[in-house]
Amino acid sequence: QVQLVESGGGLVQPGGSLRLSCAASGFTFSNYAMSWNRQAPGKGRELVAALTGARDTTTYADSVKGRFTISRDNALNTMYLQMNDLKPEDTAVYYCSTHVNRRGVWVPYWGQGTQVTVSS
Repeated sequence: QVQLVESGGGLVQPGGSLRLSCAASGFTFSNYAMSWNRQAPGKGRELVAALTGARDTTTYADSVKGRFTISRDNALNTMYLQMNDLKPEDTAVYYCSTHVNRRGVWVPYWGQGTQVTVSS
């Protein structure tokens, strides 16, 4: 059974840093693209960063480029999101996600989310 468990969220002041983790299980982690997404209050869910392809090509939303870094440790089945220079507009619930191929069907999976609050 696929499981994605986020951790590392919290309350941080503007300009501060946090590192989110996503522990994955139930599938061959190294074989699949992974992404971080977020949902702010009253807004839709948006892609923040993704790792795709055999070379783990990184993609970032324009709003986080230069401040956030996505990475993964396949030996630990864990993905990370290093967030620096945090801004109040980064406040959101952050989710990790993947799509796993199950008998020819790509099935989306999401973690339960971790809250990030940026406030003074």
